[in-house]
Amino acid sequence: MGLSGKKVAQVDIKCNADVFLGLLRYRPNNLSKIAPDHILGCQLVEGEWGTIGSIVIWNYKIDGKLLSSKQVLEAADEKNKSITYTPLEGDAMLQIYKSLKAHIHFSENGENNFVTWTLEYEKINEDVPDPDALIDLAYKVTKVVELHLLK
Repeated sequence: MGLSGKKVAQVDIKCNADVFLGLLRYRPNNLSKIAPDHILGCQLVEGEWGTIGSIVIWNYKIDGKLLSSKQVLEAADEKNKSITYTPLEGDAMLQIYKSLKAHIHFSENGENNFVTWTLEYEKINEDVPDPDALIDLAYKVTKVVELHLLK
């Protein structure tokens, strides 16, 4: 087993992919109202919402643990419906991974819409677990946001 890896979760959604993308890119601070069991807050600390290089602090919960992560919006592509966040500092995740990057891509196949979460990571050593808890959080938040957008 290597130190570098990738975890992928593709989630089938019934809601509008463009609206979902807009929420994650330009209004992630609304996620704490939509999914308060998972996302406790998202605060802009530098730049403007949705712009490349903007920095936010995410407060979230995994397995009952309160975590925080300062992240930069590294990339965004409206045409290809994708965004990439990279942690700069924060919670325990950055203490056990040398690098961690979250790619979020929206796609359509006929009447089906999909959100694909891809976590690229490098562990500090072989004893570090894969980031399954983060990919699980992404899945849960996706399903809660989907239900909210379908209302």
